Amino acid sequence: MAIHLTPTEMARESGLERRDVIAKCMEMGVPIFQGRIDKTLFLASLQDRAPAPAPSEATA
Repeated sequence: MAIHLTPTEMARESGLERRDVIAKCMEMGVPIFQGRIDKTLFLASLQDRAPAPAPSEATA
């Protein structure tokens, strides 16, 4: 299983468009080194950036 993926491969893995993957890398500060992105770092950074789920209202 590869850990360092091209933006196209990362797009397939994450369900995003290739250009969105590159934009997210720039936005989150995830490096693209020699045309490859660290999958673990990208997905962890993406998850950290995801909005927290809204707490459900407690029924009394």
